Amino acid sequence: MTLPALQSLCAYARETAQLASIDALLQWDERTYMPSLAGDYRAEQISLLARLVHQRRTNPQVKEWLDTLAETLPPGDFNDDTHTTVRWIGRDYSKQTKLPASLVEELSRASVKGQQVWVEARKLRSFEHFQPALEHLVHLKQQEAAALGYEDDPYDALLDEYEPYGKTQEIAATLEGLRKELVLLVQQIVDSPRKAPIAALHGSVLPTRQEQFGRIMAQAIGFDFDRGRLDVTAHPFCTTLGPHDCRITTRYNESFFPSAFYGILHEAGHGLYEQGLRPTQFGLPPGSAVSLGIHESQSRLWENQVGRSFAFWKFAYPHARQHFAPQLTADIETVYFAINHVQPSLIRVEADEVTYNLHIIIRFELERELLSGNLPVRDLPEAWATKYQHYLGVVPSHASEGVLQDIHWSAGLFGYFPTYSLGNLYGAQFFEQAQTDLANLDEQFSVGNFTTLRTWLNDKVYQFGQCYMPGELVQNATGRPLSHAPLLRYLRNKLSPLYGL
Repeated sequence: MTLPALQSLCAYARETAQLASIDALLQWDERTYMPSLAGDYRAEQISLLARLVHQRRTNPQVKEWLDTLAETLPPGDFNDDTHTTVRWIGRDYSKQTKLPASLVEELSRASVKGQQVWVEARKLRSFEHFQPALEHLVHLKQQEAAALGYEDDPYDALLDEYEPYGKTQEIAATLEGLRKELVLLVQQIVDSPRKAPIAALHGSVLPTRQEQFGRIMAQAIGFDFDRGRLDVTAHPFCTTLGPHDCRITTRYNESFFPSAFYGILHEAGHGLYEQGLRPTQFGLPPGSAVSLGIHESQSRLWENQVGRSFAFWKFAYPHARQHFAPQLTADIETVYFAINHVQPSLIRVEADEVTYNLHIIIRFELERELLSGNLPVRDLPEAWATKYQHYLGVVPSHASEGVLQDIHWSAGLFGYFPTYSLGNLYGAQFFEQAQTDLANLDEQFSVGNFTTLRTWLNDKVYQFGQCYMPGELVQNATGRPLSHAPLLRYLRNKLSPLYGL
């Protein structure tokens, strides 16, 4: 028998999700098709919606339903849909009621305007143009952290939004262990006399042809274009507007097709997770992604473990030749080596698999310093250049290939960056276990069959939504806690033959 309080709570949560999805639609439009002069009014629209959503999430009626359920909800499986729904809505209510409505509204407004200023500053290659907006956002995020509260580190309060119950010190220790191993591997590759033939991938290719190829590959791995679409933006992203409406985006580099292609695969990986969640639970915790780390595990797994494998390119190569001729003339072995080149570089979204996490560690360290107040915003470009020199041996020549390359801080997404590295770790461990559980994955990939892997991921990850925490999902799927060992094994197994290590 369904409890009236539970029915009311779920119906209310679904309506709140509908309102939030309208906010997401406006933000998608703002980053894709909105006229440039519409920005100020769009910021007001989105800030209004943020205030309305916050009002619903902090409505005292929600607490009344939760209190009633605390007394009347029968004992059951902690991880079933009902208990998961009540648990997560209660967690959200507790957090939201700590935030003043005025702060929520101003954060929303500042984030929209911040992204608009960031686009302009990136074109101008001027950090000074962006600095006032970023200073305002940092100040607001400091207020948010203080309002939410924390035990050890103000960063914990913001990290919790993306990786629930994650602790900054634990993540810092994990990333430091990974950094030491990666620095050694990067040095071995740099010292190798073998160099990836990256020039084989350069050549002028029309965006229309790149889009056609990207759509074919995204559809091949399972992204459903009847429930989603692909568009162009300044910084690729994925967003879900409803149970059957997932939007992915990319940006095109006419002289280097892998930029857009791997952007599409990355966002399609996010899309597979979203499309794998149960539509009947949309708007409720069992139909929502559990964390950004798990979300990134899917984008990185499909982009890298699948999309940079030789088996994948046995399938993709004929399509690439068809769409990129006559620019793509190299044989498949050359293309495969070029796709897996390793070289310290400036741009995170175009970084190879080995150096990628060093880009993340830099951002993680810098945003912690910004949030604590130890690093004034005006000094950020210099600090950025210093860390890039120290960790990767490269220095940006202008702000757009340095501190202005990512949209995250302009959107107020502080605490987000470490989830990329967590995603790499989660994804590698999932994929290693899938290879153990499933026979002949390489043979299946080589003929364009990705259904078996996708079904395994659906059974182990997607279908549960927030019923299990990230660590529990990893433990349940792989039989062991999260470790950086699978990622290092994967990288060494693939790259050692290529670079003669």
